[in-house]
Amino acid sequence: MKKFRFLILPFILFISACGWFKSPPEIGKVLSEHFKNKIYKDFDTVAYDSVFVKTMDSLSVKFVNPKTIKAFYSNHSAEPKLVTRFYINGELDSLVNYLDQSKVHGFNPRIFKGDEIKALLEELTANKFKKVEETYPVIAKLELLSANAYLNYNNYLKYGVINPRTIFSRYYIKVRRPDSAGMLNLLNSKNLLDTLRSVQPKSIQYKALQSAYLNTDAADEKRILLLNMERFRWKLPETGDNYVQVNIPDFRLTWLNKLDTVISMKVCVGGKRENGYEDKLKAFAKSGNLDDKPKNHETPLLFSKINSIQANPIWNIPVSIAQSEIYWMARKDPYYLSNSNIKVYYKDKLIGEPDTINWNKYSRDKLPFKFKQGSGGGNALGKFKFIFDNSSSIYLHDTNNKNGFNLTNRAISHGCVRIEKPLEFAELLVNDSYTYDKLRAEVDLPPIDSTHVKWYKKRMAQKADTTKAFQLKPAWFGPKKSVPLIITYITAWSQNDKIEYRPDVYGMDEKLWTAMKKFR
Repeated sequence: MKKFRFLILPFILFISACGWFKSPPEIGKVLSEHFKNKIYKDFDTVAYDSVFVKTMDSLSVKFVNPKTIKAFYSNHSAEPKLVTRFYINGELDSLVNYLDQSKVHGFNPRIFKGDEIKALLEELTANKFKKVEETYPVIAKLELLSANAYLNYNNYLKYGVINPRTIFSRYYIKVRRPDSAGMLNLLNSKNLLDTLRSVQPKSIQYKALQSAYLNTDAADEKRILLLNMERFRWKLPETGDNYVQVNIPDFRLTWLNKLDTVISMKVCVGGKRENGYEDKLKAFAKSGNLDDKPKNHETPLLFSKINSIQANPIWNIPVSIAQSEIYWMARKDPYYLSNSNIKVYYKDKLIGEPDTINWNKYSRDKLPFKFKQGSGGGNALGKFKFIFDNSSSIYLHDTNNKNGFNLTNRAISHGCVRIEKPLEFAELLVNDSYTYDKLRAEVDLPPIDSTHVKWYKKRMAQKADTTKAFQLKPAWFGPKKSVPLIITYITAWSQNDKIEYRPDVYGMDEKLWTAMKKFR
């Protein structure tokens, strides 16, 4: 008996290695049962893998996420997962339908190769194969094209087709982009149709723009609507219900609480960069001559939180403004600095009489001075500065030039955002009557709360008793709670059941349109 066991064991191992008792892989079982065709029982994974690898090498050069797709099939031994799960139940056909209807989102369906996928599905469904080997290239190509289209369709709708940070130099908002973990989860989905349904944009703004896009034949309108549909696909940081938005093309700040507008006001934003800016910048890089340096005061797009208020701010004048404006004004008029309450510092020491500086001795590209404009009515920042963390050193602020708010095109600042109603904005931020009255007192305004009048009069009397004329000094206040701020760029949106359009003040629509060319 023992001798028999020794004889039978090698035999079993031999026939197992040869695959005599080996059952067909899942794809073979599924197709054999569906088509009642026995050729699929001969499905050879080794032979299929060889075809799959060649097909992958051929197709992946045009895939958007080839590494992720390769990683997925490497982890699953090249099994045609999508065909196995979703061919029989018709969900691959549903995928083709969604791809074909992608034009409702402004996409060109050809970018997803839906027609090729449809033709492969029809070829597989025709079931005219005489040998199982003939199915391998069809299944491999169907699997890979479906995987690529499925990922792209989902990613484009969920995150947008363009990463704005790659095409706009002053776009500092951290947008979420597709990652490999999310894409692997998509490919592992058990219900493709549910995923396709769930990824459809649900934003009220997006759906309003989409409806307008589908109901107009005007090419210019369709273009603007499509561009802003793309903007609403970008995954911006969560603002919460209560936040402040500055929309540059609208020249307006809006404080929103859920869907309600708390306050809205005009703003002035940074001036548009010079025409031919990129070429002029290259010329400046070569020459190093400040006369060749092109101007670009465009306000950056960013997300932050307003964390402090400064009453009676001091303006630390940037080097670029000192070189391009202050230097020339001081040369032209020796009393300009004193008359403008601008203090000059040399090696951090205050120069008592800036009127005596011989500006002809200094080159403006190597000025050894720092300039600060003191608090007061003539300060360019006005009476209030609203501060938030950002890498561009910009802020919201009041202004001593209110006439700018009467302009139609209010892209006139050096980059910061001038706001029309700074006092009302400050009141909302501090959200406390006592703190608000203290803030008002700092800028010589009487209190709103009658219980603070006595305190205010006493303070004013103390000022009057000083031998020196009262000098306004910076005072800091914290908001009741830091408020999210997003500075964005939207040229079309829905408001009161109507689509509002605004001019492309910085030319960002044009740049985005060019970047989207291959998708439309």
